Amino acid sequence: MAVDLPGGSAFVEALRRAWDEGDAVMPVDQRLSAPGRRALFASLAPGAVVGPDGRRNLSGGLAVQEGDALVVPTSGSTGEPKGVVLTHTAVRASAMATSRRLGVDAHRDRWLACLPLNHVGGLSVVTRALLTGTALEVHPGFDTERVLAAAGPQVLVSLVPTALARTGAAAFRTVVLGGSAPPGGLPANVVTTYGMTETGSGVVYDGRPLDGVEVQVALDGEISLRCPMLLRCYRDGSVPTGPDGWLRTGDSGHFGADGRLHVDGRLSEMIITGGENVWPAPVEAVLQLHPGVADVGVAGRPDPEWGEVVVAVVVPSGPCVTPELGELRSLVRDQLAGYCAPRDLVLVDALPRTAIGKLRRAELARMAALSCPRAGEGLGA
Repeated sequence: MAVDLPGGSAFVEALRRAWDEGDAVMPVDQRLSAPGRRALFASLAPGAVVGPDGRRNLSGGLAVQEGDALVVPTSGSTGEPKGVVLTHTAVRASAMATSRRLGVDAHRDRWLACLPLNHVGGLSVVTRALLTGTALEVHPGFDTERVLAAAGPQVLVSLVPTALARTGAAAFRTVVLGGSAPPGGLPANVVTTYGMTETGSGVVYDGRPLDGVEVQVALDGEISLRCPMLLRCYRDGSVPTGPDGWLRTGDSGHFGADGRLHVDGRLSEMIITGGENVWPAPVEAVLQLHPGVADVGVAGRPDPEWGEVVVAVVVPSGPCVTPELGELRSLVRDQLAGYCAPRDLVLVDALPRTAIGKLRRAELARMAALSCPRAGEGLGA
């Protein structure tokens, strides 16, 4: 059953009712246009939809299996969204493992859900609270003033970096941070998470797997996960896990000396320039330190000499501010390696991001590819 309602008590009640009736819930992005909704329903085939005007049945709906709890659309940032089917067993495993790791006291603490509920990071706050009997407040969307008004010393909240930049962390008991590469210098009450829709939310907290979560890193750097939180299948019936139960994530990472998992980025995002591997996220983190940079994304552009060159796509911090390529290169060379330094700079008004703040890498690469070569490309490593 599709639940086409904004965050709030009506959404929570519709989810409860569907579960009581043995149905699974597919949350609908409230920003979708009418054609977008039709395309989503055609792709994922819910049997019914609950909206502001009540429930209506839909033709051509596909049944779910007994025990299925959620059908969560992926972000669709790189193509047509898939429906990730999560069972009640998986959702409960996620709720319990997360609550244990965070030391949640169901009698004292309270969860605040303020991220879009069509994304697993927002939806899992709701399911986690329901399954543990923890108090819950659900907002229809992110609003800085309303979120801060709901904050308190016993409030836990899930945020993405763009939202955290607006609220800070001081007013909350714990901030669970996901969605994209975390910024540096986070306070102690911010917990960074790694996971995806297929894992029913984050399964690695501050580099440490939750109870029951196994992590492997292959020789090529690809991260694989095995845990009770994993999806059963996609809505089309395909199963991404291997016969041994491992899910290959397509992300690259490594274990640090302290045993913590460090996620480098998507394997497909790696830039190979002059034979050297450059991950965008560390370069972006350094460039963000420049006072003239409000937002930044890094992408590779094909180049006949270098294979690819590193391009910084920057939103300046003010209308009269123009960061210089040489300054950005020096900053990166001082903190990383010379080959990581951008060889081109593109200034834009805004970066392409999803609703939860993830960079749309394909669009970013197109912006970088359209840029004109500069003399800076001839700079040595």
